[in-house]
Amino acid sequence: MPKTKKDKCKQTNSINQVRYGCALGALHSVTAIPGAMPITHCGPGCVDKQYMSLAFYNGYQGGGYAGGAVTPSSNLQEKDVVFGGAKHLDQLIAASLKIMEADLFVVLNGCIPEIVGDDIGAVVARYQKKGIPIVSAETGGFKGNNFTGHEIVTEAIIEQYVDKFAPDKTTKKKGLINVWAELPFQNTFWRGDLAELKRILEGAGWQVNILFGYGSAGVKEWLTIPNAEFNLVVGPWLGLKTAKLLERKYKQPYLHLPILPIGAKQVGGFLRSIAAFAKENEVKTEAFIKREEKEYYYYLEYFTDFYAEYWWGLPASYAVASDATYNLALNKFLVNQLGLIPAKQIITDNTPEKYREAIREEYKQLADDVSAEVDFIEDGYLVTQAIKQGEYGHKPPIIFGTTWERDITKELNGHIVEVSYPVSYDVVINKTYIGYRGALTLLEKIFTTAISKSA
Repeated sequence: MPKTKKDKCKQTNSINQVRYGCALGALHSVTAIPGAMPITHCGPGCVDKQYMSLAFYNGYQGGGYAGGAVTPSSNLQEKDVVFGGAKHLDQLIAASLKIMEADLFVVLNGCIPEIVGDDIGAVVARYQKKGIPIVSAETGGFKGNNFTGHEIVTEAIIEQYVDKFAPDKTTKKKGLINVWAELPFQNTFWRGDLAELKRILEGAGWQVNILFGYGSAGVKEWLTIPNAEFNLVVGPWLGLKTAKLLERKYKQPYLHLPILPIGAKQVGGFLRSIAAFAKENEVKTEAFIKREEKEYYYYLEYFTDFYAEYWWGLPASYAVASDATYNLALNKFLVNQLGLIPAKQIITDNTPEKYREAIREEYKQLADDVSAEVDFIEDGYLVTQAIKQGEYGHKPPIIFGTTWERDITKELNGHIVEVSYPVSYDVVINKTYIGYRGALTLLEKIFTTAISKSA
């Protein structure tokens, strides 16, 4: 029987043009904590693949102190599969403790040791009994992607390190908050984004445990997690599991704000929601918003000359193919700040089913009179087919996606801005597309891309 068009678009058991790493990719969540060092118990090549995909060909972010070629790995061989690799891991940990300097070691395993039954928890426990700051995380690749691995690692650090070494787990410090937001390295702009997120929160009067990146005080900051007044989850779903764990363990409430804020309207609403939740810092929040908006709209006033007059080459509609966090954030900004028309929205991070309906509801209220449908698709071929089906009007669309979307963008005679893994045509150091400052950078990127195409 000949295949129909519908049959050709059916999802198979394989994924083309993958948009994330495996659970072991959470080793990058460890390297994103200043002073932390991953130790990996996995097959040869596993760490290198996660590094090259998530940290190199994704904005060329680099490995830093503990990533890339630095990360210790057991590089399991056939004899380890036959006889078990626990002894091999024990030797690796001992050697790493002698050679590598770190405040916290996190042992992650891959598929092979999980399948053959290596008990990394038992190996690590012997070192924990000696008072060594080390934890174990079961991150076999078959457990899920690196979003799943990130939550496993975060929970392991809280349960095995923070709970043991935190000097005070009961006192709450007024005004201190823990922030759980983007996934380090997976989200290409995480460094700049977290820096801007911390800046605006501190500007509104809060003390911030940002936990990852340059703005974090590192491992010692994690020890103050129990002292926070509350946890702040920024994004549609990642971080909720961690916040619920901390609610149970340390009696900390949490506030979930699903929109990563881009631009004055979203940032103002974001900061006011936090002040209202905590019933504090209202005056500081309003004063900060006023100062920031004055500067933001100063620049935007001059930008409007271009936006009003350069009408013949600018896009009117768009599609977004990205992880849930950036997808929803971009849609809110593009609709409310620029008045663009949402044509096709595709979330690619394999969002857990239990969160999807709440995310769909957010797309139904992008603005007072604007809504959109969102598709959850992981396979690159199906992403391309979905983008093709978008209604873009008579102007070339702008596609916010990944390197994989460059071909379909050319086919549509459109413009592309790479915003999600993999980003292979952008070198990213500390760029941000969020907050007040990031929004201006995003505007520059969008319209430079649009007008340069005619050159």
